[in-house]
Amino acid sequence: MASETPMVGIGVIIVNPAGEVLIGKRKNSHAPYYSIPGGHMEIGETFSQCAAREVEEETGLLIKNPTVIAVTNNLQTYNESGKHYISIAVLVTEFTGEPELREPDKCEGWQWVAPSNLPQPHFDASEQSIRCFLENRFCLG
Repeated sequence: MASETPMVGIGVIIVNPAGEVLIGKRKNSHAPYYSIPGGHMEIGETFSQCAAREVEEETGLLIKNPTVIAVTNNLQTYNESGKHYISIAVLVTEFTGEPELREPDKCEGWQWVAPSNLPQPHFDASEQSIRCFLENRFCLG
């Protein structure tokens, strides 16, 4: 029997000039949770490549200079769904475009929200990552 291993995901905290973060409400995978944009890493991708690909696929935004700010071990998700993820959180403050709904089968829509007042219920990895952003420190855990 093959042993199972955690999957690697990327979460992207996009901050607009007003200090708000981009949040979407998930529809299928990870529904009914709100979350920052992100997804699975593909073989051979860097964190930056994965972040740029996922954000463009989901929102149409083109991002620049993503910076890794946290690595989270998403045991709450594992306990709820049996899916174990390790998530790499990146912070982006440089982007072009306006968010649009590119994957209506996966997300209900995007909204800018204050990072200190996240909509609930909120996806474990997203909530942990934004907490690290608010505390202005690198988080590992």
